[in-house]
Amino acid sequence: MDVRLGDLLTMKKEHPCGSKQWLVLRTGMDFRLKCQGCGHEVLLPRSKAEKNIREIQHSGE
Repeated sequence: MDVRLGDLLTMKKEHPCGSKQWLVLRTGMDFRLKCQGCGHEVLLPRSKAEKNIREIQHSGE
């Protein structure tokens, strides 16, 4: 899956704040994601994050 820094991800499940949009801050074996609703940052294993991604909006588009 082609996920890059600065991409905006739409996830299948929403964060408790109600937002499904996450900004990619770090890639590698883990993804560091920042919730666009409340600003909370999480570190997820790549396999779990890729399974829950519904849509990717690349930062250059």
